[in-house]
Amino acid sequence: GPGPGRLPAAGEDVPLEGGPPDHSYSLSSGTTSEELLRKLNEQRDIIALLEVKMKEMKGSIRRLRLAEAQLREEIREKDRLLHAASAGTRKRHGL
Repeated sequence: GPGPGRLPAAGEDVPLEGGPPDHSYSLSSGTTSEELLRKLNEQRDIIALLEVKMKEMKGSIRRLRLAEAQLREEIREKDRLLHAASAGTRKRHGL
């Protein structure tokens, strides 16, 4: 096997110490550098997908915040109109 401080050559089998895998990212003993590279590429793909999803979610959050602001403005306007209408009713009835 490779000595300390020496990286394995591409395609060289390098057993890694470890127990049984309990997660999809865990490594079992006897994992080759090819398998490590495959796992790394899979994880890079997953990260790229997550980054895309994050951007989509940020866009959704931005749109929701704009919609919330518009709704709050509509509510303020309706409250103002209701207040003005109820104040006018009170004046007409001498309340």
